[in-house]
Amino acid sequence: AQQTFYNKMVNGWLSKVFGDQPVPQFEVNTRTVEVLYQLAQASEARCSDTALLIEDLKQKASEYQADGAHLQDVLLQGVGLSGASLSKPAADYLSALVDNAMVLGVRDSSLGSFMPAVNNLTNELMEAEKSNRRLERELRALRKRLGATLVLRGNLQEDINKTSKSQAVEGAKAEERLLDMNFVTAKGKELSHRREKSEAELLSRNMDKTLTHQAIVQLSEVIVLKKEIIPLKKKLGPYMDLSPSPYLAQVKIEEAKRELAALDSQLEMNVDFK
Repeated sequence: AQQTFYNKMVNGWLSKVFGDQPVPQFEVNTRTVEVLYQLAQASEARCSDTALLIEDLKQKASEYQADGAHLQDVLLQGVGLSGASLSKPAADYLSALVDNAMVLGVRDSSLGSFMPAVNNLTNELMEAEKSNRRLERELRALRKRLGATLVLRGNLQEDINKTSKSQAVEGAKAEERLLDMNFVTAKGKELSHRREKSEAELLSRNMDKTLTHQAIVQLSEVIVLKKEIIPLKKKLGPYMDLSPSPYLAQVKIEEAKRELAALDSQLEMNVDFK
């Protein structure tokens, strides 16, 4: 019975929604009917709320119209004013007053309604000006940082250009050094080849090996060493006759003493003889 009620309510709601158009085909089962039933309830509730709101607005409009008619009667009967009897400036002022009231969203055009609305607008204006000043300060700071960044970028670009030029110069120098090194290496190989060729020619002619460059160099080294040894030998001359043994050295000393004594005696004899 409940499922039948759901189906009936869903069909009625769909017919109301689509009106003269045919209802699209869909799979009818318990799940789809329950979902559509929930949608129908929500739609009916919303439509009911909307209808109540419309009725309330209509009632307020009727009240405003009645108030307007009453005020027109008061103006007409009290001071003899009507919309048709107002001058153009007065009508313009009244229209501006109405427009301001609409913009400010006040209930009426009384001073008690306008002042709070104007105060709110003044506060909003002050907040907006305060926000503008803050944004201007931030903008100045950003411009300052941007200027510093642009200067730094210019300096970096200048450094990059200098580095590129320096790298180009160093690259050219390195290439020149490489060419020089290749030339020296090739020249060294050429001279080595020529030396080997010359030595081979000398050997083929049975030349004395003592006349080769290496032999001459070794001979010159020997001559230099001999020149260095000669003064050393002179310094060691007095010590060459010393015995390596202390006992033999003592014997030598005693022999030298006896020879010295004999020489002294011979000298004295020669002196006496004379």
